Amino acid sequence: MTQHYFSETPAGDYRPREIEVVLAGAPRTVVTAGGVFSPEHLDRGTEVLFRVLSAPEPGETGGSAGPILDLGCGWGPIALAAALESPGREVWAVDVNERSRELTRENARRLGLENVRVASPDEVPEDLRFAEIRSNPPIRVGKEALHGILGLWLPRLVPGGTAHLVVAKHLGADSLQRWIATEFPDLDVDRAGRHKGFHVIRATRR
Repeated sequence: MTQHYFSETPAGDYRPREIEVVLAGAPRTVVTAGGVFSPEHLDRGTEVLFRVLSAPEPGETGGSAGPILDLGCGWGPIALAAALESPGREVWAVDVNERSRELTRENARRLGLENVRVASPDEVPEDLRFAEIRSNPPIRVGKEALHGILGLWLPRLVPGGTAHLVVAKHLGADSLQRWIATEFPDLDVDRAGRHKGFHVIRATRR
């Protein structure tokens, strides 16, 4: 586990490579490398998250103009897409993996995105609150660790702020949704969508 993509310092040589992915509705060339999550392509869970975010339900107003948090950013697809779609908003890309942060910085630079702030969890100002959290969370760290991560960041939503978390059904999407609803009574929790075995959990702070 210590050498997986959620390690602070992944093992293996840093060998960046370019791939083409669709972000914010257009093909983009980005750089990835081993030792981060899904280095070969845009993973299916993130694709499902984008699908749900691009098709809000009737009556859903979406997030406010406040900061967006990409929790567990990997090489940066969620943060990059958010920054491309909302150039006037600040987007925080947070990851414990230093290689992920390096790649996200490089990809933001390549795409000319000046509104992306890349940081380790400890580098995020303690008083910063978020209008949105968009995440493909690291389910494989284990339930206890995952609950600790969400317990740290979900309370940092502003009133009216919303988190969208994409989780595979077979990796416990239903149980995670129930846990969030039980653990955070100030959040309205439901399922924003599902596709190809993935559920998008939506949690909105009252």
